[in-house]
Amino acid sequence: MALLRSYVSGRWFTSPSEGAPLHDAVTGDEIARISADGVDRAAALDYGRRVGGAALRELTFHQRGALLKALASYLREHREELYALSARTGATKADSLIDVDGGIGVLFTYSGKAKRELPNSRVYVDGAVEPLGRAGTFVGRHIGTPLRGVAVQINAFNFPVWGPLEKFAPAFVAGVPSLIKPASQTAYVTEKLVELIIASGLLPEGSVQLLSGGAGDLLDHLTEQDLVGFTGSASTAAKLRTHPAVVRNGVRFNAEADSLNCSILGPDAVPGTPEFDLYVKQLVTEMTTKAGQKCTAIRRALVPAGLLDDVAEAASARLARVVIGNPADGTVRMGALAGLEQREEVRRSLKALLSTGKIVFGSPDKVEVVGADAVRGAFLSPVLLTADASAAEPHSVEAFGPVATLVPYKDVSDAVALAARGAGSLVGSVVTHDVDFAREVVLGVAPWHGRVLVLDRDDAGESTGHGSPLPMLVHGGPGRAGGGEELGGVRAVLHHLQRTAVQASPRVLTAVTDQWVTGTPRTEGDVHPFRKRLGELRLGDSVVAGPRVVTLGDVEHFAEFTGDTFYAHMDEEAAAANPFFGGRVAHGYLVVSFAAGLFVSPEPGPVLANYGLDNLRFLTPTFPGDELTVTLTVKQITPREDKEYGEVRWDADLVNQKGESVAKYDVLTLVAK
Repeated sequence: MALLRSYVSGRWFTSPSEGAPLHDAVTGDEIARISADGVDRAAALDYGRRVGGAALRELTFHQRGALLKALASYLREHREELYALSARTGATKADSLIDVDGGIGVLFTYSGKAKRELPNSRVYVDGAVEPLGRAGTFVGRHIGTPLRGVAVQINAFNFPVWGPLEKFAPAFVAGVPSLIKPASQTAYVTEKLVELIIASGLLPEGSVQLLSGGAGDLLDHLTEQDLVGFTGSASTAAKLRTHPAVVRNGVRFNAEADSLNCSILGPDAVPGTPEFDLYVKQLVTEMTTKAGQKCTAIRRALVPAGLLDDVAEAASARLARVVIGNPADGTVRMGALAGLEQREEVRRSLKALLSTGKIVFGSPDKVEVVGADAVRGAFLSPVLLTADASAAEPHSVEAFGPVATLVPYKDVSDAVALAARGAGSLVGSVVTHDVDFAREVVLGVAPWHGRVLVLDRDDAGESTGHGSPLPMLVHGGPGRAGGGEELGGVRAVLHHLQRTAVQASPRVLTAVTDQWVTGTPRTEGDVHPFRKRLGELRLGDSVVAGPRVVTLGDVEHFAEFTGDTFYAHMDEEAAAANPFFGGRVAHGYLVVSFAAGLFVSPEPGPVLANYGLDNLRFLTPTFPGDELTVTLTVKQITPREDKEYGEVRWDADLVNQKGESVAKYDVLTLVAK
């Protein structure tokens, strides 16, 4: 049998030892062996820091995002190779789509977020400038810079593609290299994934490494700049979290652990309603997708006491139609567990659940399968149980397979209390068309959940379902679920950055952040900034235009032309009674329009379009007779990597004849390169 390889320190490494056997979950045949004996883990971490980290930090957020997009496209072209191996883990084609295509989708998502929500810069600027002195010569701002370590990513067996990519993508965008350590049972799929990534030649060397086999002394070599992301059992998470090196060096640690997720059926969702059918369908789907081997699967089905029998009957009827067997058979809907050891682990958990519950569907020991040997393959029947609300086991024992327990509740407060007994979950759901019930449940269970889905007839057509984490939202949960929530959206990128408060003069802060800060000298040249192409513009380039007198005729014409006849503009007596004005004032949008007329350079040129304003505030009323002057300054320049133009953010400060700011805002334009 082939021995799985590691990719460390810039080369593929095969252990000299015999390794432990890995088996096909469907046939039971040995398909590979695994060992990481002989891997110099300290050298791998050092290589990642020196080579991978240095190369990634040379790139901007946008450049890293563009590489992710290219990698996602490459993997999509080779996904059939991943599907073939995924089937050997017991996954059906639908299961493989969730894992493989879902993982590739994560890369696309983070590529888009890098482009849309992060600067085309090596520095992330967090929040507004904070004035620290009266004269404006001493200011502060927070920045984010990549940690100078390696993101060690320890993954679970159930999603050998999506799991690694979920952690790798935000680390890569942040500029931090990854060392992927997959769970042994399905490491042969992750090995193929990394092989494809390396073969693509798209990523800087050292930005991704693979450790196939035991972690060994890996964590002993962590520094204060490294990170650990873990998916697995709560007990293992606790051991890793308290590892001496992790504790001593304050290593950032994010865990996604055991989760006794619940789904709550609303009292209004009686048989015959769309919500009742949605609840039963979702419950069965969560029990059978990936053979229930999902950290987000429904383990506790909380239903009104009066509907318990109805739900049990409907779910049992639906489960009876599920075909179990070899994923190669097109009729099979549920495949095998990841291995025989995993099946025995589920059976042990079922024994604990049966101490206070009873089976209403399925059997821990008997299962009919199609196209495979039920003994050699790791097959297990879906098992649906019921238990009294007072039972402790459904809220403390997780059978990580096709198992769920129906638990009755009395009222909404009882449902919330039962949900909370899970001691922290990745996801919960409530299925109801009663908005008041939904609101009470969501606000009640939120402190114990990282994500809450409300499913009803209105959103069912687009809902991605209870068990589908989305890369733009939090994936993590409090308490038992691991206490982590960074793996979702830009917050997952920021998790890999060090947030630092920089206190300095405006001039220095401008240089550090690549964003012009008020108080930094401006540059007024002979050439209007609108006549400069993107590469010619510099932070601080500015134009001062005006003054323009605002007349009463201007105000009345604007009111007639736009239909904005608000009393403060048209009724002298009413305006005089307004505590903010004391008389008729010009429209805010009128003065902003006048400002545009003052600073614009109207001839065709590099400025292609104005696409909006940000942070507009009207600070001082403008009265008829006031004179307005505007100063427009280049605040931020963002080239688009894949376009012949970039974005320029301009600071606009509109003042009256007294030097008082009438309006402040940012003007956003597209400028040709």
